[in-house]
Amino acid sequence: MNILGIESSCDETGVAVVSVEGGGVPVLRGAALHSQIAMHQAYGGVVPELASRDHVRRVLPLTEAALAEAGLHREEVDVVAFTRGPGLAGALLVGAGVACGLAAALNRPTLGVHHLEGHLLSPFLSADPPRFPFVALLVSGGHTQLMRVDGVGRYEMLGETIDDAAGEAFDKSAKMLGLGYPGGPALSRLAEHGRDDAFDLPRPLLHQPNLDFSFAGLKTAVMTAWKRLGPAPTEAQKADLAASTQAAIVEVLCTKALRALRETGLDRLVVAGGVGANARLRAQLNAACSRRGVRVHYPELHLCTDNGAMIALAAAMRCQAGLAQLGRDYRFSVRPRWDLALAGEA
Repeated sequence: MNILGIESSCDETGVAVVSVEGGGVPVLRGAALHSQIAMHQAYGGVVPELASRDHVRRVLPLTEAALAEAGLHREEVDVVAFTRGPGLAGALLVGAGVACGLAAALNRPTLGVHHLEGHLLSPFLSADPPRFPFVALLVSGGHTQLMRVDGVGRYEMLGETIDDAAGEAFDKSAKMLGLGYPGGPALSRLAEHGRDDAFDLPRPLLHQPNLDFSFAGLKTAVMTAWKRLGPAPTEAQKADLAASTQAAIVEVLCTKALRALRETGLDRLVVAGGVGANARLRAQLNAACSRRGVRVHYPELHLCTDNGAMIALAAAMRCQAGLAQLGRDYRFSVRPRWDLALAGEA
């Protein structure tokens, strides 16, 4: 079975083909991706209308490129999957419309996929795939969540952010420091040249007896520290503040993830989403989990950001688990806000 996946939830247009035979391991056959970073940099963040228009321009050429890399013709596609939500409504509509139009032309079924389920399952395409059950730390865009995952579609929320997510804390702090867009990777690069103990920044909810997150207070503390540096901070001061900010975010994520493992009694951790590519986070989690005999799994770096492969994979795993609601009713809708616990609902 060949599944074509289309991702268009925000500022990346991704198309990929995943093939699976029976109960076999899903295999990535071909993928194509376009990032809109250069277009949005002038505005310091994603402009939804521009994002939607760019998806319109990119999605069909990327589909042809992904199929060519997979060595497949359109007629060999068995299922067309697309990101139904959450995300920007206009951007989601582009991917959904193209997916349903293509499926109608080929007389193939469609499947709407939850964006976060794609991230959650993306490590199954890695060289070291996990096994169920596991604790998942999802750190993607505006989402920071800890979950117990017992199987495809079997997700129990353990904790989530009550305000800003980790990715937002990275991006907003970077913007304060004048690092541009996207801010998270820029702040991490600058942090390599600073001292992570130079600024005494808070670790919100770190010692609370729960698994929730809060990063709004940290963002405010970074803004206060930045203002105290005056109108012309040195590059060393900027690097120190970047390093201290990253250290605070990483410490909270690591502490809460380890607490989730302890409370669930599980010995396997999956880290997925864009922030999961952060080198400092990976290093600290690897070290802490190694001491505790816990296995940690990550998606490959190129699968941490939004991409079509994770959408095709999630669709394939739902099909294998008998959870896919495949249909040939080509009317479509999107869900800009969508609880992952309801990912299987029509």
